[in-house]
Amino acid sequence: MTLIDDALARLRTSDPARDAALDGPLAAGMAEADVRFAAIGGPLANRWRQALRELAACIAPQQEGAHPVLSEGGVYHGALIESTGTISGEVLDRFAPEVTRSTHVLFAENARGDGLIPYKVTADGPAFSQIQIVTPFARSVWRHHLATGRDIAHLRRMYEALAANDAWLRTHRDTRGTGAVEAFCTFDTGHDLSPRFWHVPDRCFRGDAARHDPASPVLPYLAPDLTANVVAQRLALAEIAAELGEDAAPWRERADVALTALWTHCFDEGDGMFYDRDASGALVRVGSDVLLRVLACGVGDDAFVATALERHLMSTRRFLGHYGLTSLALDDPRFDHDATRNSWGGPSNLLSMIRAPDAFEPRGRVAELAVVEQPVLAALAIADRFPQCLDPWSGAPGFTSAYSPAILWFLDALERAAGIRRRPERGIDFNGLVPTRLGHGAAAEATAFARRIDGVRYELAGDDERVVVLRDGAPHLEFPRGWRVEADAAGTPVGIVGLAGGPVTGTLCGPGLELTLTLAPNDRVDLRDGRRASIGFVPPRA
Repeated sequence: MTLIDDALARLRTSDPARDAALDGPLAAGMAEADVRFAAIGGPLANRWRQALRELAACIAPQQEGAHPVLSEGGVYHGALIESTGTISGEVLDRFAPEVTRSTHVLFAENARGDGLIPYKVTADGPAFSQIQIVTPFARSVWRHHLATGRDIAHLRRMYEALAANDAWLRTHRDTRGTGAVEAFCTFDTGHDLSPRFWHVPDRCFRGDAARHDPASPVLPYLAPDLTANVVAQRLALAEIAAELGEDAAPWRERADVALTALWTHCFDEGDGMFYDRDASGALVRVGSDVLLRVLACGVGDDAFVATALERHLMSTRRFLGHYGLTSLALDDPRFDHDATRNSWGGPSNLLSMIRAPDAFEPRGRVAELAVVEQPVLAALAIADRFPQCLDPWSGAPGFTSAYSPAILWFLDALERAAGIRRRPERGIDFNGLVPTRLGHGAAAEATAFARRIDGVRYELAGDDERVVVLRDGAPHLEFPRGWRVEADAAGTPVGIVGLAGGPVTGTLCGPGLELTLTLAPNDRVDLRDGRRASIGFVPPRA
């Protein structure tokens, strides 16, 4: 028996509902998708079960007789659109899609008559004192639609709410007529304690999201993250409109207006950063995770992203902490070293981490993402809780616990490293960066993961050298640790990608296939025509 055999044996005797004491919609969703995880050695298997238990506790109806929805967890009550309604729900789609759907509906059905969608909904009702959304809600709705069977009636319901909210933003958050979206308070962007908003009120004037304090000398801000968000929202709304048989062109035109405003008013070419522009016309030169947020909204071509990685995101002087991407530039003297409070003035935030893949993956920057994620995965594997904040120097858990974005980031990061990930409209990823080299006692000797896709049960298991994939119990693929094999919807390999931070040489074996080659980080070989794409790799820079 090899370590891989042991991991598979343990996987096949596992039962997430039993082992994590689950019930309710999470247990049902896990059972339907037959999602399982096992590890030989290290803490990962126990932490995976703990993550499921704590995630299940974040799923409940807000009112008697209502559908269960995802809540933020920790010290935060209710569902927040910046996370549970958007990016956290996207990850939850892989485990309990009905909960994601119900959470989306919760925001739509609680929208005000003038179109404003609440920034949060609790058992006490909806709240409207700020907008607080930097992850595109429309994009999350569109991805849910693609992943769950294309329910047109549900999509139309969401489209109507999203279109009305965009109209509200155009009416109330472009007072300077620039085409950008304006921030009226700190909480509009969720940037609590960030120097970005020093001398700015926490909430909108008198609790009205349509007003800013008229006595403020700096408001309103032209906000790059809020503006990039509507760019992505409108592009998603164009996709939704086309799906519904409506004209998509107005949404693309509105997206172009916002995109032009973003580059014109909020970008500084000299240092390659996006900043707010205050009411006096001055840039608010605080380097923050706004750059990551803008990239995660799909802004910037490949050359721009490569430069942003080189100068900022992969720089240990700027945003690459030893544990995660920081919320403020490390070289800013205002950097807040206290991770024990809700601070976006320095600490690594798990909400940033769960958003980060959208800045990296669509541009093929999978190896840089893995470099960023692996130390955080190690930190959470040995932590005593799932916090909002991490100390970027030590990885020590900071503010709050049982925080659903952190829980879902952990589940997502394990799946991106060494799991099976379904990608709607694109196929299946078999990920082979097995977590055998994590530091601080977090490493496993071998892991195994299972998921059922379109009635087929796939299992993936690996150790420090190789990865095997089984299809309905029969050998399907074998390849070296450090690669990702991309497959079509039927599980047939169509591409290989270098996930590791260094070159990996090995052989892909499968039905009628045996191919030996070396992949550098981010290299992709198309198995259909043999073409290799090499975009380069940006390692951590001091």
